[in-house]
Amino acid sequence: MDITIRPIRQAEFDTVGELVVEVYLSDGLLSGGVDDPYAAVLREVAHRAEHAEVLVASDGADGAVLGAVTFATHGSPYADLAGPGEGEFRMLAVRPAGRGRGIGEALVRACLARARALRLRRMVLSSHQHLLPAHRLYGRLGFARAAERDWDPVPGITLWAFARELV
Repeated sequence: MDITIRPIRQAEFDTVGELVVEVYLSDGLLSGGVDDPYAAVLREVAHRAEHAEVLVASDGADGAVLGAVTFATHGSPYADLAGPGEGEFRMLAVRPAGRGRGIGEALVRACLARARALRLRRMVLSSHQHLLPAHRLYGRLGFARAAERDWDPVPGITLWAFARELV
């Protein structure tokens, strides 16, 4: 795999915003289509980069951005679940053309490494119930369901919580 995981560059903000929206649309996560209110949040990459860490996976051959993830810690406006001593990743997205290359796993591992570097004790995340391939990835990486932390960001949508101890 010739993929580099690195912090986002300002020149990539629009590209990453559109990539995440594209992936959420193709995965059926934006019920309102391109006009879904959450699409606007996904496009706010500059705000995410200011209040959390946005990592990208770029192709080693041509530098194209193939995936992205947002890593946040407790207290960040992007930490929906993370409490004290916890990290959280959100908005994990890999272009369909890049899937099957280990990009999602590399992005999650980078978040785990970041959490360890910060000496956090646990990593948490939320996931839509129907994203079974993602759930398998999380299981392979040591995450377990944390049903007591499931939550509803909007009526009618319940997100499943997953957690992994780091110490």
